[in-house]
Amino acid sequence: MTPKLLKLDDPALLASVEQKSAEVRALLADIAANFQPVTFANSLGAEDMVLTDLILGANLPIEVFLLDTGRLPAETYTLLHAVEERYGRKLTVYFPRHEAVEQYVRTEGINAFYRSVDLRKACCHMRKVEPLKRALAGKRAWITGLRAQQAVSRADLPVREFDADHGLEKFNPLASWTERETWAYIVNNGVPYNALHDQFYPSIGCAPCTRAITPGEDVRAGRWWWELPESKECGLHIKGDA
Repeated sequence: MTPKLLKLDDPALLASVEQKSAEVRALLADIAANFQPVTFANSLGAEDMVLTDLILGANLPIEVFLLDTGRLPAETYTLLHAVEERYGRKLTVYFPRHEAVEQYVRTEGINAFYRSVDLRKACCHMRKVEPLKRALAGKRAWITGLRAQQAVSRADLPVREFDADHGLEKFNPLASWTERETWAYIVNNGVPYNALHDQFYPSIGCAPCTRAITPGEDVRAGRWWWELPESKECGLHIKGDA
């Protein structure tokens, strides 16, 4: 699905989005009131833009951060600028340790992640997992835009869980949302989104590891497309991997 193809003429869809949006607003307000300090991990994907609008639009005291891996598409940086301009708040940006990146590239090569799952996971670890640890340090809770329908590895995703790896609460407010509900919210509220979505990129990560999908493919098919579905996680949301 691309947002330009979504038709907002389904009363049941709009009613569902309205109800779920109210529930998420109430949950976010409760989190902000009872779990300080709290932070929101924002990749600027479609789901994260829904939460961005609900958090920043209401000016909730929730930090919003981005992991800049150094390999993000230009369109993602364009969206980052648009978000900060629209909502009048700067996102906290975390970068990988430059020593780790330099060592990896010198030893394995700039695009070594194509050679094996282990090398890909090592790249994700230094560019995402390690910076995430720094982003979550000292926090009582963190928020994600994960949805249960996004991947087989997320099928049993709860709205709230304890993140034992980082020692804090983890909230997934959009766990029960469908892809159509996500885009209905974005289109109906004029929320900015990554231009790559209009080019059939439903899931966007690092540029070398993301491609457009064809009709009928799974929404996550464009992420690490050379790997089996069950291995398609970067480590940010795998228990015991952080």
